[in-house]
Amino acid sequence: MTANSTQPAGGDAPSGFKTVALVLQGGGALGSYQAGVYQGLAEANIHPDWVAGISIGAINSALIAGNEPDKRIEKLRAFWEKVSEPPLGPFGTPYNPNIKHMNDFVHRAINQFRAFGIAALGAPGFFHPRVPSPFVWPAPKPSELSHYDVSPLRQTLERLVDFDRINAKQTRLSVGAVNVRDGNFTYFDSATHRIDFRHIMASGSLPPGFPATEIDGEFYWDGGIVSNTPLQWVLDSKPRTDTLTFQVDLWSATGELPRDLAEAEVRQKDIQFSSRTREATHQVINMQRLRRIFRQAYQHLPEDIRALPEVDYLAREADESVYNIVHLIYHAKNYEGTSKDYEFSRRTMEEHWSAGYEAARKALSHPEVLQRPHNREGFRVFDFSREA
Repeated sequence: MTANSTQPAGGDAPSGFKTVALVLQGGGALGSYQAGVYQGLAEANIHPDWVAGISIGAINSALIAGNEPDKRIEKLRAFWEKVSEPPLGPFGTPYNPNIKHMNDFVHRAINQFRAFGIAALGAPGFFHPRVPSPFVWPAPKPSELSHYDVSPLRQTLERLVDFDRINAKQTRLSVGAVNVRDGNFTYFDSATHRIDFRHIMASGSLPPGFPATEIDGEFYWDGGIVSNTPLQWVLDSKPRTDTLTFQVDLWSATGELPRDLAEAEVRQKDIQFSSRTREATHQVINMQRLRRIFRQAYQHLPEDIRALPEVDYLAREADESVYNIVHLIYHAKNYEGTSKDYEFSRRTMEEHWSAGYEAARKALSHPEVLQRPHNREGFRVFDFSREA
């Protein structure tokens, strides 16, 4: 974390934490919410020293870790403005920022129309339809077995991301993917791997839209197939250190009871892709309790019991590390449908970015999120995404 005279709204800069982590979920076009969150953190002088992501979260993570702190927002804007350009360029419908409000019915219709255009024509700087389609002409190799060609994304990443900086380990980067052959989840981590564009693209290779990415003879798909959040990877990594984690979710695990089939489909998608965030949080809380309880009990054990290999192992696991997790969760608007993760229009991008920025500012207005926990578990969880 970089320190200067700028302080978060409502509190002091984080103290008592060795690691500040930013954890980014997958969610396609919803990912500009994460960029807005990062802008809010950066303006409060909070610069993570570890960024972990899945899918679109991996791309945002690379844009953050792969640039100097004073260039990160500029590069995030460059990426999101590029991919949200009209696919038809000057022949498309331009973004008009002067249109501020529209009713939900009109907004939903416009979003669906734009999503259809992106599905048919692709997103500039990201992907375009594969010609000929593998439906009518068999793909000669696995890297071409998809509806879309993602070669534009490689060019975008190489233009906007400094991979030498990532591999210099100034900011740790972790991205998750799934090995197609064995189905195992894999993390490519700058602490142990030399990262390039392939690792970022592998994390977002969601079939059948995008092809598998080949890395050293193996093929990988989007990490969200197994787990859509890298929170567990961050919290389980050793050696454990006092960690402040900002977990940015693009799908809400909680929501209203659906009123029709369209809402039921949206709700199902939210639950499916919000996967594992709560599970990972609950698991770490329970493990923290066990570590703390054993640590206290260990002080009262006689020397001969402490010398047992099993007890010694538990003692080494029972450290005093503490954690704060700040959840920043995007709650979709009523007019957003099942296409919200591939509706890359400029208006929607700006809406998501603004929502993330405001969520970060709101969370940081509570000074306790930046303060070391002193409860029995050494663990605190915050979620200000809903007033309730």
